[in-house]
Amino acid sequence: TRARGWQEFTHGLFKASLFHKISCMFDLCKTRYRKHHQPEQQKFTHKLSLFIIVHLIFGISQSYALDLPKPLTPDDFITVDERQAKLGQLLFYDKILSGNQNISCGTCHHHDLGGSDGLSLGIGEGGNGIGTQRTPGIGTDKIKKRIPRNAQALWNLGAKEFKFMFHDGRLSKSNLYENGYNSPAEEWLPKGLTNLLAAQAMFPVTSQFEMAGNPKENQIAGATHDRIDHVWPIISKRVRNIPEYGEMFVSAFDHIENTADVTMVEIAEALSAFINLEWRSYDAPFDEFIAGNNNALTSAQKRGLDLFYNKADCASCHAGQLFTDHAFHALALPPFGPGRTRRFDPSARDVGRMAETDLLEDAYRFRTPSIRNVTLTAPYGHNGAYATLESIVRHHLSPLKSLQQWEPKQAHLPDVPWVSQIDFLVHDDKREMARIKSSVDIKPMTLADNEIDDLLAFLTALEGKRADELPLGRPYEVPSKLPVD
Repeated sequence: TRARGWQEFTHGLFKASLFHKISCMFDLCKTRYRKHHQPEQQKFTHKLSLFIIVHLIFGISQSYALDLPKPLTPDDFITVDERQAKLGQLLFYDKILSGNQNISCGTCHHHDLGGSDGLSLGIGEGGNGIGTQRTPGIGTDKIKKRIPRNAQALWNLGAKEFKFMFHDGRLSKSNLYENGYNSPAEEWLPKGLTNLLAAQAMFPVTSQFEMAGNPKENQIAGATHDRIDHVWPIISKRVRNIPEYGEMFVSAFDHIENTADVTMVEIAEALSAFINLEWRSYDAPFDEFIAGNNNALTSAQKRGLDLFYNKADCASCHAGQLFTDHAFHALALPPFGPGRTRRFDPSARDVGRMAETDLLEDAYRFRTPSIRNVTLTAPYGHNGAYATLESIVRHHLSPLKSLQQWEPKQAHLPDVPWVSQIDFLVHDDKREMARIKSSVDIKPMTLADNEIDDLLAFLTALEGKRADELPLGRPYEVPSKLPVD
């Protein structure tokens, strides 16, 4: 019943024909006698047909004997209530959710920037503008440090198969705390969140440098440093006291009878519904190809596909419909920035998954990202170390060599003079660099330049045709009347 079943059937038929031909060639009785007495023309025809069959099988094997994923469909996503998604669209771009009301989710995950911000390490609360034009603020409002990690794109995060959120997987489904999730909020995460993406939406508003602000600047920032769950009632009260929002929540959620019932759980559910519906993407040329259209890919893209699933072995980690194994791997990416430090860490560094598990073997491992629409989401890596797709591909081929040759100018960092002196401290730390070099999960591999070109061509085939024509888009105004980035 799969879309390319006809090709698979034909492939099997040719193999059966070849088996029959071989059995005839080695038959020591009647067939051998007949072959001995065949006219020369018939012998030539027999050899020609065998030659054609062998080459057809070889060609079909190259094209269709790959373990390609099934097409991605709406059934692979969490069901969305469109009323909640439309409410979430407004909340996503409304700065009312931030401590100082000067940044929204959309600031760092903008429609014009593929659901990200186009920077290696972002500028959070206190900055102005979006993308590469974002500035770090001035006076008492200026940022205190860069965001420690690259802003992840949002493509297909509403898919059911996602098991972890964040680069280090610190949010996952679990009943460890009897609320459905293992999260930074532990037992303080409220019950009622229906999916992992909604749970994820609870946390950016609690982050000092992302959205909350610095201590003593506002009520939310103060609550963050008190206890994480003290933040959410303040935000939900702000939102529900805006009449337009209050009415929309009553309309969108069947269990909300009046505005006083609105909590951060409903806000997160609305944000989740919007992200889920808005950033779905499964209409790339690759999707047409696996659905049976052999002409959907160019010759270079087909060669790249073969490399991706065979020689280059990319699919061992970038597997399945979403091109991720949902696991954690150490790639020896060049370190820089303030790092996402653990408590009592002596220096600016990022140990990745180890920060969540406290297992030494998880040091410097980060979650495999989905690479659908990867052409739209530069820079690359958990800290955006590489500005181009080619550079991150080449790093995968020779991690330690690439780490050795990497230069700070490759990082896309806006100029922030008062924090720049610590930007590359970790990169100059010989001991930390030695630890990173000792933790690499991928083996070096050699590809010719033309093979790398083919691989890059295939990655372009993962870009959705309507990736810039999303269903809801960016609103021009929001109920709070705050400016929209």
